[in-house]
Formats: sequence, structure tokens, C-alpha cells
Amino acid sequence: MIEHKNMLLTTRDQSLKAYLMNNIKQNGGWVNAHMHADRAFTISVDSFDVYQKQTLIEKWDTLDKVKASMSEDDYYRHFSMAVERMIEQGVSAMGSFVDIDPIAEERAIKGALRARETYKNDITIKLVNQTLKGVIDKEARYWFDKGADLVDIIGGLPRRDERDHGEGMGLKHLDVLMQTGKSLGKMVHVHVDQFNSQDEIETEQLTDKTLEHGMHGRVVAIHSISITAHSLEYRQKLYKKMKEAKMMVIACPFAWIDSPRREEQGPTRNSLTPVDELAAAGIPVAIGTDNVSDYMLPFSTGNMWEELKLLVTGCRYTDLDNVVNVATKNGRMVLGID
Repeated sequence: MIEHKNMLLTTRDQSLKAYLMNNIKQNGGWVNAHMHADRAFTISVDSFDVYQKQTLIEKWDTLDKVKASMSEDDYYRHFSMAVERMIEQGVSAMGSFVDIDPIAEERAIKGALRARETYKNDITIKLVNQTLKGVIDKEARYWFDKGADLVDIIGGLPRRDERDHGEGMGLKHLDVLMQTGKSLGKMVHVHVDQFNSQDEIETEQLTDKTLEHGMHGRVVAIHSISITAHSLEYRQKLYKKMKEAKMMVIACPFAWIDSPRREEQGPTRNSLTPVDELAAAGIPVAIGTDNVSDYMLPFSTGNMWEELKLLVTGCRYTDLDNVVNVATKNGRMVLGID
């Protein structure tokens, strides 16, 4: 009986999960390359109907009510809860977008800066300005410029200005991001291709703007899910261009795993960033949790292992050495730490 028990324990210790977890620890620990820590743990049963009834784009506006009601202390508390969730898992570094706009004003970033100081001996935190109101509107641009000076990395959401101001304004949004990043000497992180649709070509647009502005190796695409809605020929051409621009990508596996069914035709796919193809093309991919227990992802608990497991399983990605890089080295790279 004892011999059988020892054999089971040995087998468990040699499991793939144990192998990956041990190697992640040996390679500096987890890196959560993308999250929204200022909004973490803000959804409740009473507000769950927002998730049930509204699309992602509709929630961009609904969030105004939550943001308007939160004080600097509220933001500090929620950000701290998210940080502690990371520390308890062995996360050594994290990158978090923070709302800096006409609604949140400076309350969220001040709370985030306080939290970073509190936990500076436990985890490295890189802050990114969230442009949920875009950068075209005069007031939104004021807060974007103000936020750009306060954060480590310039953040973007071109779809917002494309929605609010018309076709082509997403490209204008990208120009503003690139010009700002270049002038301040900061990296640029941009939400692109989030909706798993062949109508989206934002990753390509971001790549083109990176090349146009000479921001090679300084730009990171977040999500890039819709790449897989396009043909193999398109994808291969895109990867070649991304490699030229030295683009990097952050995958957030749970972010769109709940994408609604549609009748749209295209390649058979899921709603995951194609880490297998990107890695094969020489494009570094990191991993993030995105939203944690909020209006966007109410059931996410910010569990790094669950995110990684979903990514490697959903993409049938079996290069274990590079899986470790996705969880560690690549995360530090996209955050500008290494």
C-alpha cells in the first residue's frame, strides 16, 4: 500500500502541470502582462444583469456609473486586492491598464500609484493608461495627455474612436498613440481584434502604423483574436509584416471565450490568440488575465494557471519550453522589464 502511494505521489510530482509550474518559478515567476486592476472585484449579484444583457461595447459606457461612484480610496482598495491575488500566486510582475478619463479623472491612477508603492518590495507593477473614451474628443484627449505623463506605457483602444467618430478615426487614434509613445520614449500597448470577426483587421493596422512611425519593437498588440477569422494566406502575410515590425502580442485567453455564436463563415476557429502560429513565426506572445471579477469578466478570478491552461489546450500548443516563456520571459519583454 505504501509503495503504491509513493508511486502515485511520484507520478503527480512529474505531471505536466508540476513541470510547468516548477519551470515558471525557476524562470523568475509568473508575469501577468495585461489586466485592469483598478476595476477588479467590482461586480456583484445585484449588478450581474449588465453582463447578462449588454455587449462589450455597450459596457464601455455603462462603466461610467461605476467609475463615477469610486473614490481614490475605492480604487486603491480594488487595485490592492488584485495585486494581492497576483502575489499569492507567485506573480513577479504585472502590467495594468488604469482608467484616466473625464469620468475617473486622476482618482484611479492615484489609487494605483499608492498601491504600487505599498507593494513595491513584493511585485513589479507597470501602469498603462486606458483610453476608454478615445483620444479624439477634446476632453478625452486632455485626459489622455495627462495620463501619458503618469504611466509607464501608453495604452490604446482604437475601436472607441472608430465607433464614436466614424470610419478611419481608429487609424487617427493609432497615430496619436505612436506619436505620444515616440515623444515620451514609452512603449505602446493597444487593444485590437477583440471580436473574433473577419471584419476586423486592427492587428494589421497596428503593425502598419508601427512601421510607419518607426516604433519597431516598442508596440504590443493585446488580444489579436480576429487574426484566426482570416484565411491562412492572410495570416502568413500578416505574421511576416509583424516580424518586420518586431511586434509582440499579449493573449488573454478567458477574455473572449464567452463570445456569442454567429452565422459568419470562415476558418474553423476558437476565440483564442493563435499562440501556436505566432510563436512559429517568431513573434513573442505573453499572457494576461485581463479583467478580474468585473462587468467584463465576472467569473474570472485572475488565476494565471487557468489562463495558461486554456491557451495551450485551446491552441494545442505543445512547445513546453516556449509555454514557460509565454508565462515568464515574454511577459517581462512586453512590459519593458528585460
